[in-house]
Amino acid sequence: MYSPCGRSTRYERIFAVGPRGNVSESKLSCRNVWKLFGPDPRGFLRSHDGHPSPEQVKKSGYISAVYDASLEVYEGEILVLMGLSGSGKSTLVRCLSRLIEPTAGEMLFDGSDLLAATDKEMIEIRRHKMGMVFQHFALFPHRTVLDNVAFPLEIQGVEREERRAKGREILELVGLSGRDNYYPRELSGGQQQRVGIGRSLAVEPDVWFLDEPFSALDPLIRKEMQDEFLRLQDQLHKTIVFITHDFDEAIRLADRVAIMYEGRIDQIGTPEEIITNPATDYVRKFTSDVSREKLLSVGSVMRPATAGTTGSGSVPSDAKLGDVASQVLGVDGDHHVHDDSGSIVGVVDRSDLISALYGEQT
Repeated sequence: MYSPCGRSTRYERIFAVGPRGNVSESKLSCRNVWKLFGPDPRGFLRSHDGHPSPEQVKKSGYISAVYDASLEVYEGEILVLMGLSGSGKSTLVRCLSRLIEPTAGEMLFDGSDLLAATDKEMIEIRRHKMGMVFQHFALFPHRTVLDNVAFPLEIQGVEREERRAKGREILELVGLSGRDNYYPRELSGGQQQRVGIGRSLAVEPDVWFLDEPFSALDPLIRKEMQDEFLRLQDQLHKTIVFITHDFDEAIRLADRVAIMYEGRIDQIGTPEEIITNPATDYVRKFTSDVSREKLLSVGSVMRPATAGTTGSGSVPSDAKLGDVASQVLGVDGDHHVHDDSGSIVGVVDRSDLISALYGEQT
């Protein structure tokens, strides 16, 4: 029996250095998860000892929407899934919430086996512990903004006045106070998305899934919604799995990024780690057009400081390269790199910035 509030003795709890450098506990994980489409996917996996090659999958006529995927989502972090259309991002998220049943693998939620949950238990988990926001807002056109936001509480059987009071709190949280009695057609696209976000927060979820929630919005509104999303996360500290195909969006939002290709997870790491040390040719190509000056920090490209090193100036280790480029590129010699306490932690010079921004110079 699945116990969402208890602790399974079968699995170890996993800890890691999570968002903002804190030691975090694994909230949600998948281990060697497969989702194959074809006539007998489980039988096909058994016939290949649970691990067919991509060539064997294709030769046998199966489609590997998710291919042997493993990842941890840590308490309070924003994990961004990236990849081209058809790479398996949405399918993996639907497996994690069991909207789609995986063909094989293990999935843990708060240390308990999520695949052991009955259908009835999964309905309760989704109603009380998981929030979901999709690209299409899917608001009820005949319901007011307040009733749309309070709808999940209605499904839970919460009394009308209580759910409406909670709905008003959420509308204030997402910046729609005073629009209680508006209908979706009377709102802008960005406002409609705020209603969708508010509705997903009504159940106060432990894990928040967002599948390209801002991709249908105009660029300016999209940026505003990203700002709003970060503001909400600063207040709520949710555990979030966020899907996007936009690396600039991932840079703004992610604690870590997982890049998927043909159902596989090619690499997981911070945006800086993925840009500076791509694990595969696909990741290198996928990230080739990223604005490095906006992403890379001075600390990621600095060299160790040696005793007696002199500097032409000083720059903070957490500053982005674009913010210090004119200072460092404008003079010869090293610049000291200092941390928040003012201690020198390294040095950086013109060639370090040029190499980081434009590749190795000959």
